Amino acid sequence: MITRRKALVTSLGAALMTACDGAAQGDPAAVKPLKDITPFPLGVCAMTAQLNDPQWKSLVATHFDRLTPEWEMKMEYILQDDGSLKFDAPDRLVSFARQNRQQVIGHNLIWYVQDGPYFQKLKGNRAAFQKAYEAYVTDVVTHFKGLPAWDVVNEPILNDGSALRDCLWREVLGDHYIDIAYRAAHRADPACELILNDYNLEYTPAKRKTFLRLVERLQKENVPVHVLGTQTHISADLPKGAIRTAIQELAATGLKIHVSEVDISLRDATKGLVDFAGYRKKQSALMEEIIDSFLALPKAQQFGVTIWAARDKDNWMNRKTRPLSDEPVLFDDLGGLKPMGQTLVQAVKDRG
Repeated sequence: MITRRKALVTSLGAALMTACDGAAQGDPAAVKPLKDITPFPLGVCAMTAQLNDPQWKSLVATHFDRLTPEWEMKMEYILQDDGSLKFDAPDRLVSFARQNRQQVIGHNLIWYVQDGPYFQKLKGNRAAFQKAYEAYVTDVVTHFKGLPAWDVVNEPILNDGSALRDCLWREVLGDHYIDIAYRAAHRADPACELILNDYNLEYTPAKRKTFLRLVERLQKENVPVHVLGTQTHISADLPKGAIRTAIQELAATGLKIHVSEVDISLRDATKGLVDFAGYRKKQSALMEEIIDSFLALPKAQQFGVTIWAARDKDNWMNRKTRPLSDEPVLFDDLGGLKPMGQTLVQAVKDRG
């Protein structure tokens, strides 16, 4: 008798062979859709400029369950100087996703980096500031009501882990600017899962500890946080086990886990050397650790994994002016599945 487990392993093995054969032939169309292989939602970030690229559109529609707007749902784009809101670009991304039966993860509502002239003008009047702050969160979430999840507060912890970041929101509203945002978002769309998202949680134990203290306080005060996002912008020289430890400690809160912005830099690992060869296997090993650690979580805590670009050339690191190109994501510039992507498939198979 063929058990359900054996059948799954057999089908995943066949999928792996298809994926690897297609990649070896340089034929993106020959690769089995990754979203049909992963037993969790697989996401990718997107910008409207990429909607003009037929290869990008085909690759994303074929392989991913979810889109996260990389920039055009952020306050810098949506909030105008007079307080009005502009939704044209994110609406296009939502429309594309719906056409392809994909979910959209809202990203993000409140970020220390962005505030804008509108809120700067209000900072001398706390009551007016808070009213506008809550209204912004409410109006944006309401406009996109029905999204499954939002990154509400993004990167609230200093990178050394010593404290919450200083920002306009904290300056005017105090530490509870975080609580206010989550409560407003929840009122606007009670069915939406709300994410707390930060980076370097695998690199810096002190930052992770402070992040978890924040989560503990929010849970004690019944602030509606449902998912923890660990961005996982990492370098291929990250020590083995760091990702696993971070995911396990975050999951100990009982909340869902989103591995939310994955890219694995070769360029940063080589410290500027041209030859990436010595780090590609390490890159694949880290991808294996991400998938294995994530799939080790209880199913109810597996929110999903999001890759921070479809192809190498789409990744934010390759949009910077640097002497070397990087290879941080699953697909190469031509849309071929790379060894890093093949490792993702194999890791799923091994966990089957």
